[in-house]
Amino acid sequence: MPGAKQIRRRAGVSRGTRKRSAPKPASLSSAVILAEQYLLPTYKRSQTVLTRGRGAHVFDDTGKKYLDFLGGIAVNALGHAHPRIVKTIRRESARAIHFSNLFHNEFQGPLAQKLAQWSGLDRVFFANSGTEAIDGALKLARLCGRAAAESQEKTQAKTRILAMQNSFHGRTFGALSVTATEKYRQPFAPLVPGVEFVAFNDVADLEAKFDETVCAVIVETIQGEGGIYPVSTEFWERARALATQHGAVLIADEIQCGLGRTGREFAYQKFSSKPDIAVVAKPLAAGLPLGAILTNNAVAARVSPGLHGTTFGGGPMICAVALEFLQIVEDEKLIENVRARGEELRAGLDKLRAKHDFIKEIRGEGCMFGVELSVEGGLFVAEALKRGLLINCTHDFTIRLLPPFVITKAQVREFLGQFDKVLSETPRVVPAAETSAKKTPSPAARSAASAASR
Repeated sequence: MPGAKQIRRRAGVSRGTRKRSAPKPASLSSAVILAEQYLLPTYKRSQTVLTRGRGAHVFDDTGKKYLDFLGGIAVNALGHAHPRIVKTIRRESARAIHFSNLFHNEFQGPLAQKLAQWSGLDRVFFANSGTEAIDGALKLARLCGRAAAESQEKTQAKTRILAMQNSFHGRTFGALSVTATEKYRQPFAPLVPGVEFVAFNDVADLEAKFDETVCAVIVETIQGEGGIYPVSTEFWERARALATQHGAVLIADEIQCGLGRTGREFAYQKFSSKPDIAVVAKPLAAGLPLGAILTNNAVAARVSPGLHGTTFGGGPMICAVALEFLQIVEDEKLIENVRARGEELRAGLDKLRAKHDFIKEIRGEGCMFGVELSVEGGLFVAEALKRGLLINCTHDFTIRLLPPFVITKAQVREFLGQFDKVLSETPRVVPAAETSAKKTPSPAARSAASAASR
Protein backbone atom coordinates (compact mmCIF):
# COMPACT_ATOMS: atom_id res chain seq x y z
CA MET A 1 0.00 0.00 0.00
CA PRO A 2 1.56 3.37 -0.98
CA GLY A 3 2.37 5.87 1.73
CA ALA A 4 0.59 9.19 2.21
CA LYS A 5 3.43 11.13 0.51
CA GLN A 6 3.30 8.91 -2.58
CA ILE A 7 -0.46 9.25 -2.77
CA ARG A 8 -0.18 13.05 -2.67
CA ARG A 9 2.38 12.98 -5.49
CA ARG A 10 0.20 10.71 -7.63
CA ALA A 11 -2.79 12.98 -7.09
CA GLY A 12 -0.65 15.97 -8.14
CA VAL A 13 -1.24 17.75 -4.86
CA SER A 14 1.48 18.96 -2.54
CA ARG A 15 0.87 19.56 1.12
CA GLY A 16 1.28 23.30 0.66
CA THR A 17 -0.94 23.42 -2.42
CA ARG A 18 -3.65 21.47 -0.64
CA LYS A 19 -3.72 24.02 2.18
CA ARG A 20 -3.78 27.02 -0.15
CA SER A 21 -6.54 25.62 -2.38
CA ALA A 22 -8.99 24.70 0.39
CA PRO A 23 -12.30 26.41 -0.46
CA LYS A 24 -13.57 28.95 2.04
CA PRO A 25 -17.12 30.32 1.79
CA ALA A 26 -17.41 34.09 1.89
CA SER A 27 -19.78 33.85 4.83
CA LEU A 28 -22.01 31.22 6.36
CA SER A 29 -24.97 33.60 6.48
CA SER A 30 -24.67 33.97 2.72
CA ALA A 31 -24.82 30.17 2.44
CA VAL A 32 -28.32 30.28 3.94
CA ILE A 33 -29.37 33.16 1.68
CA LEU A 34 -28.09 31.34 -1.43
CA ALA A 35 -29.76 28.09 -0.38
CA GLU A 36 -33.09 29.85 0.03
CA GLN A 37 -32.66 31.57 -3.31
CA TYR A 38 -31.48 28.64 -5.44
CA LEU A 39 -32.52 25.32 -3.85
CA LEU A 40 -35.91 23.78 -4.49
CA PRO A 41 -37.99 24.35 -1.33
CA THR A 42 -38.39 20.67 -0.45
CA TYR A 43 -37.41 20.98 3.24
CA LYS A 44 -38.39 23.16 6.19
CA ARG A 45 -34.81 23.67 7.28
CA SER A 46 -33.65 25.11 10.57
CA GLN A 47 -31.62 28.28 10.16
CA THR A 48 -28.80 26.56 12.06
CA VAL A 49 -25.72 26.02 9.87
CA LEU A 50 -23.81 22.89 10.89
CA THR A 51 -20.14 22.96 9.93
CA ARG A 52 -18.43 19.90 11.40
CA GLY A 53 -18.84 16.88 13.62
CA ARG A 54 -16.78 14.66 15.91
CA GLY A 55 -18.10 11.41 17.38
CA ALA A 56 -21.64 11.88 18.70
CA HIS A 57 -21.45 15.68 18.51
CA VAL A 58 -21.84 18.30 15.79
CA PHE A 59 -20.94 22.00 15.79
CA ASP A 60 -22.54 25.01 14.14
CA ASP A 61 -20.98 28.11 12.58
CA THR A 62 -20.85 29.85 15.98
CA GLY A 63 -18.98 26.94 17.55
CA LYS A 64 -22.01 25.75 19.53
CA LYS A 65 -21.89 22.02 20.32
CA TYR A 66 -24.87 19.67 19.91
CA LEU A 67 -25.39 16.09 21.06
CA ASP A 68 -26.58 14.30 17.91
CA PHE A 69 -29.50 11.95 18.60
CA LEU A 70 -30.75 12.26 15.01
CA GLY A 71 -27.66 10.87 13.28
CA GLY A 72 -28.42 12.36 9.88
CA ILE A 73 -31.73 10.42 10.05
CA ALA A 74 -30.09 7.04 10.81
CA VAL A 75 -27.13 7.58 8.45
CA ASN A 76 -24.26 8.45 10.81
CA ALA A 77 -24.04 5.16 12.68
CA LEU A 78 -20.37 5.78 13.50
CA GLY A 79 -21.02 9.37 14.47
CA HIS A 80 -18.89 11.95 12.70
CA ALA A 81 -15.30 11.89 11.42
CA HIS A 82 -14.49 8.36 12.54
CA PRO A 83 -10.71 8.18 11.99
CA ARG A 84 -10.81 4.88 10.08
CA ILE A 85 -13.49 6.18 7.72
CA VAL A 86 -11.57 9.42 7.14
CA LYS A 87 -8.40 7.44 6.45
CA THR A 88 -10.18 5.14 3.99
CA ILE A 89 -11.74 8.04 2.07
CA ARG A 90 -8.41 9.84 1.82
CA ARG A 91 -6.58 6.73 0.66
CA GLU A 92 -9.12 5.48 -1.87
CA SER A 93 -10.08 8.87 -3.31
CA ALA A 94 -6.44 9.26 -4.30
CA ARG A 95 -6.55 5.88 -6.09
CA ALA A 96 -9.93 5.70 -7.87
CA ILE A 97 -13.40 7.09 -7.15
CA HIS A 98 -15.21 5.59 -10.15
CA PHE A 99 -14.62 3.21 -13.05
CA SER A 100 -17.90 1.68 -14.25
CA ASN A 101 -19.82 -1.53 -13.79
CA LEU A 102 -18.43 -2.78 -17.10
CA PHE A 103 -15.36 -3.74 -15.02
CA HIS A 104 -14.76 -5.35 -11.64
CA ASN A 105 -13.25 -3.34 -8.82
CA GLU A 106 -11.43 -4.73 -5.82
CA PHE A 107 -14.05 -3.86 -3.18
CA GLN A 108 -17.47 -4.79 -4.64
CA GLY A 109 -17.06 -8.55 -4.28
CA PRO A 110 -15.71 -8.47 -0.70
CA LEU A 111 -18.46 -6.04 0.35
CA ALA A 112 -21.14 -8.25 -1.20
CA GLN A 113 -19.67 -11.26 0.61
CA LYS A 114 -19.75 -9.43 3.95
CA LEU A 115 -23.37 -8.35 3.45
CA ALA A 116 -24.34 -11.90 2.51
CA GLN A 117 -22.69 -13.15 5.71
CA TRP A 118 -24.47 -10.55 7.84
CA SER A 119 -27.89 -11.08 6.25
CA GLY A 120 -28.02 -14.81 5.57
CA LEU A 121 -28.90 -14.03 1.94
CA ASP A 122 -26.86 -14.84 -1.16
CA ARG A 123 -26.56 -12.07 -3.75
CA VAL A 124 -26.22 -8.27 -3.75
CA PHE A 125 -26.88 -5.37 -6.12
CA PHE A 126 -25.46 -1.95 -5.25
CA ALA A 127 -27.49 1.21 -5.86
CA ASN A 128 -27.10 4.86 -4.84
CA SER A 129 -29.86 5.24 -2.24
CA GLY A 130 -32.59 3.47 -0.34
CA THR A 131 -35.40 4.61 -2.59
CA GLU A 132 -33.51 3.45 -5.69
CA ALA A 133 -32.93 0.08 -4.06
CA ILE A 134 -36.66 -0.21 -3.30
CA ASP A 135 -37.46 0.43 -6.97
CA GLY A 136 -35.01 -2.31 -7.92
CA ALA A 137 -36.55 -4.72 -5.42
CA LEU A 138 -40.00 -4.09 -6.90
CA LYS A 139 -38.61 -4.81 -10.36
CA LEU A 140 -37.24 -8.12 -9.09
CA ALA A 141 -40.65 -8.97 -7.64
CA ARG A 142 -42.42 -8.29 -10.93
CA LEU A 143 -39.74 -10.29 -12.76
CA CYS A 144 -40.27 -13.27 -10.45
CA GLY A 145 -44.02 -12.96 -10.95
CA ARG A 146 -43.62 -13.88 -14.62
CA ALA A 147 -42.91 -17.34 -15.96
CA ALA A 148 -39.24 -17.80 -16.82
CA ALA A 149 -38.44 -17.38 -20.50
CA GLU A 150 -37.50 -21.06 -20.82
CA SER A 151 -40.63 -22.27 -19.02
CA GLN A 152 -43.25 -24.17 -21.04
CA GLU A 153 -46.02 -23.07 -18.66
CA LYS A 154 -48.46 -20.43 -19.94
CA THR A 155 -49.34 -18.90 -16.60
CA GLN A 156 -50.67 -15.39 -16.09
CA ALA A 157 -48.12 -12.99 -14.61
CA LYS A 158 -48.42 -12.10 -10.94
CA THR A 159 -48.29 -8.30 -10.68
CA ARG A 160 -50.04 -7.21 -7.46
CA ILE A 161 -47.94 -5.81 -4.63
CA LEU A 162 -49.16 -5.69 -1.05
CA ALA A 163 -47.73 -2.79 0.95
CA MET A 164 -48.51 -1.56 4.45
CA GLN A 165 -50.61 1.29 5.72
CA ASN A 166 -48.51 3.93 7.54
CA SER A 167 -45.49 2.93 5.41
CA PHE A 168 -42.71 5.03 3.93
CA HIS A 169 -40.30 3.57 1.36
CA GLY A 170 -38.94 6.60 -0.50
CA ARG A 171 -39.61 9.43 -2.94
CA THR A 172 -39.02 7.91 -6.37
CA PHE A 173 -42.04 6.80 -8.36
CA GLY A 174 -41.89 3.10 -7.54
CA ALA A 175 -41.08 3.60 -3.85
CA LEU A 176 -43.78 6.27 -3.58
CA SER A 177 -46.30 3.82 -5.03
CA VAL A 178 -45.80 1.50 -2.03
CA THR A 179 -45.75 4.42 0.44
CA ALA A 180 -49.12 4.84 2.12
CA THR A 181 -48.99 8.44 3.38
CA GLU A 182 -51.45 10.40 1.28
CA LYS A 183 -49.68 13.77 1.52
CA TYR A 184 -46.68 12.25 -0.28
CA ARG A 185 -48.74 10.36 -2.87
CA GLN A 186 -51.57 12.66 -3.88
CA PRO A 187 -49.60 15.38 -5.76
CA PHE A 188 -48.09 12.74 -8.07
CA ALA A 189 -51.05 10.46 -8.75
CA PRO A 190 -51.63 8.26 -10.60
CA LEU A 191 -48.71 6.18 -9.38
CA VAL A 192 -47.56 2.68 -10.38
CA PRO A 193 -50.69 0.51 -10.60
CA GLY A 194 -51.21 -2.84 -8.88
CA VAL A 195 -50.46 -1.80 -5.28
CA GLU A 196 -52.90 -2.50 -2.45
CA PHE A 197 -52.41 -1.49 1.17
CA VAL A 198 -52.81 -3.82 4.16
CA ALA A 199 -53.41 -2.69 7.73
CA PHE A 200 -50.04 -3.00 9.47
CA ASN A 201 -49.85 -6.01 11.81
CA ASP A 202 -53.43 -7.04 10.89
CA VAL A 203 -53.11 -10.72 9.96
CA ALA A 204 -56.77 -11.05 8.94
CA ASP A 205 -56.48 -8.15 6.49
CA LEU A 206 -53.28 -9.64 5.05
CA GLU A 207 -54.94 -13.01 4.55
CA ALA A 208 -58.00 -11.45 2.92
CA LYS A 209 -55.91 -9.57 0.33
CA PHE A 210 -53.30 -12.24 -0.44
CA ASP A 211 -53.98 -14.49 -3.43
CA GLU A 212 -52.30 -16.02 -6.48
CA THR A 213 -52.06 -12.64 -8.26
CA VAL A 214 -49.67 -11.20 -5.65
CA CYS A 215 -46.00 -11.06 -6.65
CA ALA A 216 -44.70 -9.37 -3.48
CA VAL A 217 -45.46 -8.17 0.01
CA ILE A 218 -43.21 -5.35 1.22
CA VAL A 219 -42.77 -4.60 4.93
CA GLU A 220 -40.63 -2.20 6.92
CA THR A 221 -39.37 -4.43 9.72
CA ILE A 222 -39.73 -1.31 11.87
CA GLN A 223 -41.73 1.54 10.38
CA GLY A 224 -39.43 4.53 10.77
CA GLU A 225 -41.01 7.60 9.22
CA GLY A 226 -44.39 6.22 10.35
CA GLY A 227 -43.44 6.58 14.03
CA ILE A 228 -41.21 3.59 15.03
CA TYR A 229 -43.72 0.75 14.82
CA PRO A 230 -42.16 -2.77 14.80
CA VAL A 231 -43.77 -5.54 12.78
CA SER A 232 -45.19 -8.26 15.04
CA THR A 233 -43.85 -11.81 15.00
CA GLU A 234 -47.28 -13.15 14.08
CA PHE A 235 -47.64 -10.81 11.12
CA TRP A 236 -44.11 -11.41 9.82
CA GLU A 237 -44.38 -15.18 9.99
CA ARG A 238 -47.81 -15.17 8.34
CA ALA A 239 -46.53 -12.91 5.56
CA ARG A 240 -43.63 -15.32 5.07
CA ALA A 241 -45.95 -18.34 4.90
CA LEU A 242 -48.41 -16.69 2.50
CA ALA A 243 -45.60 -15.51 0.21
CA THR A 244 -44.24 -19.05 0.04
CA GLN A 245 -47.70 -20.54 -0.48
CA HIS A 246 -48.58 -18.20 -3.36
CA GLY A 247 -45.17 -18.01 -5.03
CA ALA A 248 -44.60 -14.37 -4.07
CA VAL A 249 -41.54 -12.70 -2.58
CA LEU A 250 -41.29 -11.14 0.88
CA ILE A 251 -39.37 -7.85 0.79
CA ALA A 252 -37.93 -6.43 4.02
CA ASP A 253 -37.23 -2.69 3.96
CA GLU A 254 -34.34 -2.35 6.43
CA ILE A 255 -33.16 1.02 5.15
CA GLN A 256 -33.60 2.70 8.52
CA CYS A 257 -33.59 -0.23 10.96
CA GLY A 258 -30.92 -2.50 9.42
CA LEU A 259 -27.15 -2.93 9.71
CA GLY A 260 -27.01 -2.98 13.50
CA ARG A 261 -29.44 -0.29 14.61
CA THR A 262 -31.68 -2.64 16.61
CA GLY A 263 -28.81 -4.55 18.22
CA ARG A 264 -28.86 -7.18 15.47
CA GLU A 265 -27.22 -7.09 12.06
CA PHE A 266 -30.73 -7.02 10.56
CA ALA A 267 -33.98 -6.36 12.42
CA TYR A 268 -35.68 -9.39 10.79
CA GLN A 269 -33.19 -11.68 12.55
CA LYS A 270 -35.41 -11.62 15.61
CA PHE A 271 -37.78 -13.88 13.63
CA SER A 272 -37.32 -17.52 12.66
CA SER A 273 -37.65 -16.88 8.91
CA LYS A 274 -35.91 -14.69 6.35
CA PRO A 275 -37.18 -12.45 3.57
CA ASP A 276 -36.52 -13.21 -0.09
CA ILE A 277 -35.22 -9.67 -0.59
CA ALA A 278 -33.85 -7.15 1.91
CA VAL A 279 -33.08 -3.51 1.14
CA VAL A 280 -30.48 -1.44 3.01
CA ALA A 281 -28.94 2.00 2.65
CA LYS A 282 -28.62 4.80 5.20
CA PRO A 283 -25.55 3.84 7.33
CA LEU A 284 -24.01 1.47 4.78
CA ALA A 285 -21.23 3.78 3.55
CA ALA A 286 -20.91 5.90 6.70
CA GLY A 287 -22.54 8.99 5.17
CA LEU A 288 -21.67 8.47 1.51
CA PRO A 289 -24.62 7.56 -0.76
CA LEU A 290 -24.92 3.79 -1.16
CA GLY A 291 -27.88 1.42 -1.11
CA ALA A 292 -28.09 -2.32 -1.69
CA ILE A 293 -30.57 -5.01 -2.65
CA LEU A 294 -29.85 -8.35 -0.98
CA THR A 295 -31.60 -11.47 -2.21
CA ASN A 296 -31.49 -15.26 -2.31
CA ASN A 297 -30.27 -17.49 -5.11
CA ALA A 298 -33.80 -18.33 -6.28
CA VAL A 299 -34.54 -14.67 -7.07
CA ALA A 300 -31.03 -14.04 -8.41
CA ALA A 301 -31.47 -16.92 -10.88
CA ARG A 302 -34.10 -14.86 -12.72
CA VAL A 303 -31.69 -11.99 -13.41
CA SER A 304 -29.62 -11.72 -16.57
CA PRO A 305 -27.38 -8.92 -17.96
CA GLY A 306 -29.34 -5.89 -19.09
CA LEU A 307 -32.40 -6.35 -16.87
CA HIS A 308 -31.17 -3.85 -14.28
CA GLY A 309 -28.16 -1.60 -13.85
CA THR A 310 -26.63 1.55 -12.42
CA THR A 311 -23.98 4.07 -13.41
CA PHE A 312 -22.63 5.01 -10.01
CA GLY A 313 -23.71 2.17 -7.71
CA GLY A 314 -20.88 0.19 -6.20
CA GLY A 315 -17.89 2.33 -7.16
CA PRO A 316 -14.49 1.43 -5.69
CA MET A 317 -14.11 4.22 -3.15
CA ILE A 318 -17.62 4.00 -1.76
CA CYS A 319 -17.49 0.20 -1.50
CA ALA A 320 -14.15 0.45 0.31
CA VAL A 321 -15.76 2.82 2.82
CA ALA A 322 -18.78 0.54 3.27
CA LEU A 323 -16.55 -2.47 3.84
CA GLU A 324 -14.61 -0.47 6.42
CA PHE A 325 -17.87 0.54 8.11
CA LEU A 326 -18.96 -3.07 8.54
CA GLN A 327 -15.50 -4.04 9.76
CA ILE A 328 -15.52 -1.23 12.34
CA VAL A 329 -18.91 -2.38 13.64
CA GLU A 330 -17.39 -5.84 14.15
CA ASP A 331 -13.99 -4.72 15.50
CA GLU A 332 -15.41 -2.21 17.98
CA LYS A 333 -18.25 -4.56 19.02
CA LEU A 334 -20.75 -1.83 18.25
CA ILE A 335 -23.77 -4.13 18.00
CA GLU A 336 -23.14 -5.10 21.61
CA ASN A 337 -22.83 -1.39 22.45
CA VAL A 338 -26.14 -0.68 20.67
CA ARG A 339 -27.86 -3.32 22.80
CA ALA A 340 -26.37 -2.06 26.06
CA ARG A 341 -27.02 1.62 25.38
CA GLY A 342 -30.49 0.75 24.07
CA GLU A 343 -31.39 -0.91 27.36
CA GLU A 344 -30.21 2.17 29.27
CA LEU A 345 -32.10 4.46 26.94
CA ARG A 346 -35.30 2.42 27.26
CA ALA A 347 -35.05 2.41 31.07
CA GLY A 348 -34.51 6.17 31.14
CA LEU A 349 -37.35 6.87 28.71
CA ASP A 350 -39.70 4.70 30.76
CA LYS A 351 -38.88 6.85 33.81
CA LEU A 352 -39.60 10.00 31.83
CA ARG A 353 -42.91 8.53 30.72
CA ALA A 354 -43.87 7.96 34.35
CA LYS A 355 -42.95 11.59 35.11
CA HIS A 356 -44.60 13.30 32.12
CA ASP A 357 -48.21 12.33 31.59
CA PHE A 358 -48.29 13.56 27.98
CA ILE A 359 -45.92 10.75 26.90
CA LYS A 360 -48.28 8.10 25.56
CA GLU A 361 -45.93 5.31 24.53
CA ILE A 362 -42.26 4.38 24.04
CA ARG A 363 -41.52 2.16 21.03
CA GLY A 364 -38.33 0.67 19.61
CA GLU A 365 -35.05 -0.89 20.69
CA GLY A 366 -31.30 -0.46 20.33
CA CYS A 367 -30.56 2.94 18.81
CA MET A 368 -34.03 3.45 17.34
CA PHE A 369 -36.83 4.82 19.54
CA GLY A 370 -40.09 6.66 19.10
CA VAL A 371 -41.56 8.70 21.97
CA GLU A 372 -45.22 9.23 21.17
CA LEU A 373 -46.77 12.33 22.71
CA SER A 374 -50.37 13.41 23.21
CA VAL A 375 -49.25 16.95 22.34
CA GLU A 376 -47.57 18.22 19.20
CA GLY A 377 -43.87 17.46 18.93
CA GLY A 378 -42.48 20.28 16.82
CA LEU A 379 -41.96 22.73 19.67
CA PHE A 380 -40.00 20.11 21.64
CA VAL A 381 -37.64 19.65 18.67
CA ALA A 382 -37.06 23.42 18.51
CA GLU A 383 -36.44 23.66 22.27
CA ALA A 384 -34.01 20.74 22.13
CA LEU A 385 -32.07 22.49 19.38
CA LYS A 386 -31.75 25.61 21.54
CA ARG A 387 -30.36 23.42 24.32
CA GLY A 388 -27.81 21.71 22.09
CA LEU A 389 -29.68 18.49 21.34
CA LEU A 390 -30.59 17.17 17.87
CA ILE A 391 -33.80 15.12 17.63
CA ASN A 392 -36.74 15.21 15.25
CA CYS A 393 -40.48 14.67 15.13
CA THR A 394 -42.26 12.39 12.71
CA HIS A 395 -46.02 12.13 12.06
CA ASP A 396 -46.45 15.30 14.15
CA PHE A 397 -46.57 13.55 17.54
CA THR A 398 -43.64 11.12 17.74
CA ILE A 399 -40.18 12.23 18.80
CA ARG A 400 -37.73 10.05 16.85
CA LEU A 401 -34.36 9.14 18.37
CA LEU A 402 -31.63 7.71 16.11
CA PRO A 403 -28.33 8.13 17.95
CA PRO A 404 -25.05 6.75 16.55
CA PHE A 405 -23.89 3.26 17.49
CA VAL A 406 -20.84 4.79 19.23
CA ILE A 407 -22.75 6.60 21.99
CA THR A 408 -21.43 6.08 25.50
CA LYS A 409 -23.16 5.46 28.82
CA ALA A 410 -22.32 9.07 29.80
CA GLN A 411 -23.89 10.42 26.60
CA VAL A 412 -27.09 8.45 27.24
CA ARG A 413 -27.24 10.04 30.71
CA GLU A 414 -26.56 13.48 29.19
CA PHE A 415 -29.35 12.98 26.66
CA LEU A 416 -31.88 11.84 29.26
CA GLY A 417 -31.11 14.84 31.46
CA GLN A 418 -31.43 17.29 28.59
CA PHE A 419 -34.55 15.62 27.22
CA ASP A 420 -36.20 15.76 30.65
CA LYS A 421 -35.60 19.53 30.73
CA VAL A 422 -37.00 19.89 27.20
CA LEU A 423 -40.13 17.95 28.18
CA SER A 424 -40.54 19.94 31.40
CA GLU A 425 -40.04 23.45 30.04
CA THR A 426 -41.49 23.43 26.51
CA PRO A 427 -45.01 24.88 26.11
CA ARG A 428 -47.49 22.19 25.14
CA VAL A 429 -49.83 22.53 22.18
CA VAL A 430 -52.83 20.31 22.85
CA PRO A 431 -54.58 19.43 19.59
CA ALA A 432 -58.30 19.08 18.93
CA ALA A 433 -60.10 15.99 20.24
CA GLU A 434 -59.42 13.79 17.22
CA THR A 435 -57.16 10.78 17.07
CA SER A 436 -53.53 11.77 16.61
CA ALA A 437 -53.38 10.14 13.17
CA LYS A 438 -55.96 12.66 11.92
CA LYS A 439 -54.80 15.76 13.78
CA THR A 440 -53.45 18.79 11.99
CA PRO A 441 -50.53 20.33 13.87
CA SER A 442 -50.60 23.99 14.79
CA PRO A 443 -48.69 26.52 12.65
CA ALA A 444 -46.18 27.00 15.49
CA ALA A 445 -45.47 23.28 15.71
CA ARG A 446 -45.25 22.95 11.94
CA SER A 447 -42.69 25.75 11.62
CA ALA A 448 -40.61 24.35 14.49
CA ALA A 449 -40.28 20.78 13.21
CA SER A 450 -37.84 19.97 10.45
CA ALA A 451 -39.15 17.80 7.64
CA ALA A 452 -37.62 14.31 7.58
CA SER A 453 -37.22 12.28 4.42
CA ARG A 454 -35.28 9.41 2.92
